[in-house]
Amino acid sequence: MSVGRRGPAGRVLLAGVVWAAALTLSGCGGGGETQGVASARDGGAPKGGSADRGELAEYIEGRRAWVACLRKEGVEAPDPDAKGRVDLGDARLVKSDPKTRRALEKCADLAPPVPESLEKLLQPELTAREKETNKRFSKCMQDNGAPDFPDVAEDGRIEDVVWDQTSAGAKRATRHCNPIIGLPADPGPGKG
Repeated sequence: MSVGRRGPAGRVLLAGVVWAAALTLSGCGGGGETQGVASARDGGAPKGGSADRGELAEYIEGRRAWVACLRKEGVEAPDPDAKGRVDLGDARLVKSDPKTRRALEKCADLAPPVPESLEKLLQPELTAREKETNKRFSKCMQDNGAPDFPDVAEDGRIEDVVWDQTSAGAKRATRHCNPIIGLPADPGPGKG
């Protein structure tokens, strides 16, 4: 998420929203080194412009090189799907297997990061419960001191816009509303 003038508190807060949603979606099973573990749906090609399609194609090619490296190291890894996701199986088993861990470490430099322009495209659809949680959180923030907190977009995600997270009202709203998204009410000294 890179929005021009957003301060650190806003990045942490919105990153927390995304993190909480990701944990809910993944069942806490994913890890950084598995990059794209488990998705029940393929979702097909991007609906964006040709630049998005070009970036996606480049990303998928990078993922193929990463998979080829894993295979060379003895890991049974499937080809990337249409969005570049690679299902390596249960993340706990992947992390506990020494051969797989060594292969992931050895091939890590070949695993391309998801281009920022594709992050939203590659996100799985939110469940009705997650969409409702985001709506409740946004309304709570707006009603409790952060009237400029972003609304929820059609897809159920909180819009990525600049808002004043440094005001006393925004800090108060954050403390009050964080439990809705599973974050502590008091982020600790110097964090909110």
